[in-house]
Amino acid sequence: MLLARTATTMVELVLVLFALERFHSAGLAGAVTFLALAPGLLMSPIAGALLDRHGRVKLMVVDYIVAAAALALIVGLGVTDLLSEVPLLVIVTVMSLTFPLSTTGVRTMFPLIVPRPLWERANAIDSNGYVVSSIFGPAIAGALVATVGSLWALALTAALYAVAAVITLALRDPLGRVPHGGLLADAWAGLVYTWRNASLRGLGISVSTANIANGLFFIGLPVLVLSRLGGSAAQVGQLFALMGVTAAVSVLFVGRIRTEGRERPLLAGAMVLTGVGYGLVLLSPNLLFAAIALGIIGLSTGPFDVVLFTLRQRRTDPAWLGRAFAVSMSLNFIGFPVGSAIGGALAPVSLELAFLGAIVLDVIAAVLSFVLIPKEHTDPFLTGATAPGE
Repeated sequence: MLLARTATTMVELVLVLFALERFHSAGLAGAVTFLALAPGLLMSPIAGALLDRHGRVKLMVVDYIVAAAALALIVGLGVTDLLSEVPLLVIVTVMSLTFPLSTTGVRTMFPLIVPRPLWERANAIDSNGYVVSSIFGPAIAGALVATVGSLWALALTAALYAVAAVITLALRDPLGRVPHGGLLADAWAGLVYTWRNASLRGLGISVSTANIANGLFFIGLPVLVLSRLGGSAAQVGQLFALMGVTAAVSVLFVGRIRTEGRERPLLAGAMVLTGVGYGLVLLSPNLLFAAIALGIIGLSTGPFDVVLFTLRQRRTDPAWLGRAFAVSMSLNFIGFPVGSAIGGALAPVSLELAFLGAIVLDVIAAVLSFVLIPKEHTDPFLTGATAPGE
């Protein structure tokens, strides 16, 4: 998990820097980020059905192999000067199609192997898997791009995915293969179940809105550092890594407290704190001030991640974990590639507009989390959705 997530955080940043370095285009950087995520998110209902039908481990390995092969192809074409914008976009699109298999596969293992009273702590460890990778991934990626170039940084990322695939092969699924009906029928049932579950629907709308803001910021920060603050690619990676350090502390703290009954204020507060951090980054006169602002943003990760993961587990029937989690996770995250695409178009025109948009969206997301997520969940199995095994 750590190897794959580190590779993922590396490739997210390296692809942005690669587009800026090789093609000198913020618009292409936004398009690459969008296509590296959005097609896979659209395929998530089918990915969830496959996970429930065939287990998790083998499908996670498939995703890691696809990612390694796609990045190796980019490197090969880049070395031979055969890589242009269109092949790059096609390759990252294909790479994105399988990523829900690994992201959902890992996430749905935790509630299956960990007792319910320990979910907050287990989710803190799960979240810190992302946090640790967000510390080392961007720092390694930025340093590699600054020293050997973005192309060879992609080569190392491909190697990490390959190693993760080899290690994952030794795992055993916590549940055996579960019989279901047709694949498309199962995928549709997952969509219906998730939409009719008021908690999952509310999380999807509010969190995806916050992730549009995250996508805007993900493109805006490198442009701000490189064009206004006089920083380098390595310093972009270091700033993201610093955000990960404070996030790690926040996640471990929140993981030790009971969140049940306090989910909505914790989630909304995290969104507002993130928006405040974005505003401080925009006003930063130098890299030091920007670093402090990134540290503040990192503090919001604890209440955001632990509440999101645990609330989704509490309010999802175990028989629907693969299908419901795949749809829910993709619905939550769909805002990020959308925000990245918008950020790629806005950042060259007005950084201020990109950052202000992110701030406003975080405030809106906080309000939506209170309005749309029910305080209590009283209907764990929803009528009208296809029952497991049908």
